[in-house]
Amino acid sequence: MAHPIPQEHSALRNVLGSFATGVTVITTLEERDHRPVGLTVNSFCSISLSPALVLWSIAKSSPSRELFGEGQSHVIHILADNQMALARQFATPQADKFLGVDYQIPDGFPAPLINGCTARLYCQTDQVMSGGDHDMILAKVLHYELAEAPPLLFSRGNFLSAHTCSSTRG
Repeated sequence: MAHPIPQEHSALRNVLGSFATGVTVITTLEERDHRPVGLTVNSFCSISLSPALVLWSIAKSSPSRELFGEGQSHVIHILADNQMALARQFATPQADKFLGVDYQIPDGFPAPLINGCTARLYCQTDQVMSGGDHDMILAKVLHYELAEAPPLLFSRGNFLSAHTCSSTRG
């Protein structure tokens, strides 16, 4: 099987980046010291309504990868269009990504909840599947919450507001 040469990786990234996606921050707690952990993810999609399943991916090189194994709890936060700085903060490697973030850890669910999001999905990892340089996380949705805030979008390396996109219904 042919593999792209290095300069083709950049071109392929540009092609794939033309598909606009929503932006999520996924959070969990380290089991040992209950330290909050989070990362920005835009490779997220719905899989099934019955049973309720979603899919997202994490780089195999991510230091947080092992925290999302089978049976692990996590929350997927679909970011609102005013949370661009939050998306950038959780996408950047740093010691405490939660510094200055409005969040709480609820009783009864072991993952931080970030406030102000468009939606939150409380999940448990069902399967982890290998996919090249990423692992795909298939997660059961246990509970969800929806707000009226418009979502943050990402396309071609830029953040967009759903307010700036025109809407047509057919």
